[in-house]
Amino acid sequence: MPSSVPSPAAWSRGLSRPSWLSDPRVLRTEVLAGLVVALALIPEAISFSVIAGVDPAIGLFASFTMAVTTAVVGGRPAMISAATGAVALVIAPVNREHGFGHLIATVILAGVFQIVLGALGVAKLMRFVPRSVMVGFVNALAILVFLAQVPELTGVPWPVYPLLAAGLVLMVLFPKVTKVVPAPLVSIAVLTVVTVAAGIAVPTVGDKGRLPSSLPVPGLPDVPFTLDTLITIAPYALAMALVGLMESLMTARLVDDLTDTRSSKTRESVGQGIANIVTGLLGGMGGCAVIGQTMINVRVSGARTRLSTFLAGAFLLTLCVVFGPVVSRIPMAALVAVMVMVCCATFDWHSIAPKTLRRMPAGEIAVMVITVVCVVATHNLAVGVVVGSLTAMAVFARRVARLAEVTAVTAPDGGTVVYRVSGALFFASSDELVGRFDYAGDPGRVVIDLSAAHVWDASSVAALDAVETKYAQRGKTVEITGLNGPSARIHGTLSGELSAKD
Repeated sequence: MPSSVPSPAAWSRGLSRPSWLSDPRVLRTEVLAGLVVALALIPEAISFSVIAGVDPAIGLFASFTMAVTTAVVGGRPAMISAATGAVALVIAPVNREHGFGHLIATVILAGVFQIVLGALGVAKLMRFVPRSVMVGFVNALAILVFLAQVPELTGVPWPVYPLLAAGLVLMVLFPKVTKVVPAPLVSIAVLTVVTVAAGIAVPTVGDKGRLPSSLPVPGLPDVPFTLDTLITIAPYALAMALVGLMESLMTARLVDDLTDTRSSKTRESVGQGIANIVTGLLGGMGGCAVIGQTMINVRVSGARTRLSTFLAGAFLLTLCVVFGPVVSRIPMAALVAVMVMVCCATFDWHSIAPKTLRRMPAGEIAVMVITVVCVVATHNLAVGVVVGSLTAMAVFARRVARLAEVTAVTAPDGGTVVYRVSGALFFASSDELVGRFDYAGDPGRVVIDLSAAHVWDASSVAALDAVETKYAQRGKTVEITGLNGPSARIHGTLSGELSAKD
């Protein structure tokens, strides 16, 4: 049986000679994309630091280390990992109740959990996430990103609104002139120059929090290395690991679809764990894939390689430490305009078009809506994906259960009746199966033909046993025929063993 852990050769393939070394156009695209993403990461990292209850530098350091580390060890090229709101919500109680040292220890332990889960093949569970959940995930994400911009547009000076409009117009029209330089970067630069030159008083990046002026220093968390500490942080670390992996793997799958390429989800899982361990050792708050900045990188800026991810982190730290005074003067309206464009580009407008909704099965629409509602209500993408996937499974089970049919044909001599059963027999259809037989009116010999059916679980075997028992109580015999290989094995193993014996 092949191992789920990537071989050294598989890891090295991701580090083979990149395209940007031989194509200057690719290099330019990747460098400029990394710069745009770095600028967009700054205010969000500061906001997530506030949610976690830590200094802004902690979130910025996390975004730097997550991006740089996953650029090397992650499985999805061009995907951006950084500090995120979902992770901040999980670890905030640790910092509030136990202190910053326990928060760092939680981040490191979460990284260990992610490596273990990745090695165990947890990424393979993504195959059970249906398309309707994926569409709901994308649409909910676009809504969340937009809602996150609303506070920046309320209770602000009136010049913010024309600046926002100007930024949107620039990003729509500039690509018609040239695509050499990303439109978001042009928009940010132009609006910054205008506000500074004209002395327009509007909220800036500096108003969000103080930028760090020094590099992060590695070190171990300041906690007692005891079993009590492990017991305290383990539940939070496991929750962080699961939330981070789910968001990262969903984002990786989305980028796969956008770029028509495949990526190693197992390597991504392990890479996220390594990145969180590195982040914790450097005093960061941890993180995972961040969908908004990933869309800026991949869809808006056109990046496709690991270089843009690496440079996003490197530029972020450089901008904060070296060019902090300049970056602090960027108007928030410029960054809000970029994120609004990301929302519009991310949302799957086709999924809500009347033509699509008329053709889509009601169950698929319900799954998409439930996913969106759960994500928006909880502000947690993982919750929406889990609830949406469970709903999709219930819809599927209900639909498949209805496909099970039973038809009866009585022999000409009247001494035998043949019941032909077709469809999937499992827990959702087994109860109904028992009620499809005429126990009192049937002749003495009953044949149940399962050649067009498949027995999937113990519930189906128990239902067939119940049918035989009901006929036996009336002195009638039952013969089950037509079982395929897998069905015969499960029926032979479990038949007669599922009811209590005297």
